[in-house]
Amino acid sequence: MSLLLIAPNRDMNPLKEALLEVDSSLDVELWPKVEKRERVNFAVSWKHPKNGLGDYPNLKAVSSLGAGVNHLLEDKNIPETVKLCRVITTSLQSQMADYVMNAITNYRLHTFLYHDQKKVGEWQVYESIQKQDCTVGIMGLGEMGKTTAQFLAENEYAVNGWSNSKKHINGVTSFSGKDELNDFLSSSNILVCLLPLTEVTEGILDLGTFKTLKTPAYLINVGRGGHLVEEDLIYALDTNTLAGACLDVFEKEPLPANHVFWNRPNIMITPHVASITPAKEAAAIIVENYKRALSGMDLINEVSREKGY
Repeated sequence: MSLLLIAPNRDMNPLKEALLEVDSSLDVELWPKVEKRERVNFAVSWKHPKNGLGDYPNLKAVSSLGAGVNHLLEDKNIPETVKLCRVITTSLQSQMADYVMNAITNYRLHTFLYHDQKKVGEWQVYESIQKQDCTVGIMGLGEMGKTTAQFLAENEYAVNGWSNSKKHINGVTSFSGKDELNDFLSSSNILVCLLPLTEVTEGILDLGTFKTLKTPAYLINVGRGGHLVEEDLIYALDTNTLAGACLDVFEKEPLPANHVFWNRPNIMITPHVASITPAKEAAAIIVENYKRALSGMDLINEVSREKGY
């Protein structure tokens, strides 16, 4: 029996070491050096190669290394009998909350404008946007969204939340379902996307959504690149429908060097770093799920293929 780590663009050795610290008896293999495919019972993946998990006859479960699972759901070669799960840790949640808070603060205090001024030696003062003039709308109130919403509310922001069903979170006004989406948007002017990417949510950040927001409006996308209609964002910026955007996720990553977003001063770009799974924190969850999978038990943070999360 072995546990496979497969992430072509990441050094998985720290995770291997962390797993062995949790359980030194584990047989951990690093892709692509897999001695015997039939021995692999559990895999941990981050954006594995296309069809990269279809040839392991005794595979029982696959875990995403992070909160996102689209790379697993899109691999049709993973048998339906193989369970899917993801890693969500306390650190991931707090990192996301910190990232969103930082993005909002930089927008409110015009940090990006002052950064650009420094390059040309310009001295110009901009009036800061006050907290009382900001209502943050969180799209998606799962584990990441809930923590972020609570953190912002504790820091005296007015916070709206939108999800499939009503949520009860202190300091957060809850909206739910398609019927309440417009009310949620029209009462928010800083929009944060933390939704899972599904058939329903794909392309949800479009011109119609941007036009419904209170103005001046600002976008923070830390969900998935597929949530955003890129040409609609450009149009919204050109027409002042949006004052700016902070993007951490993109349809294609790394973002191509010739992409139009690079030349837009009112778009902040970060390379998918809003929350990164710490190896030691992830290891305990992965080992627990590995043992559960071998025993046929339900997994921690198990993913529903039907729901997409």
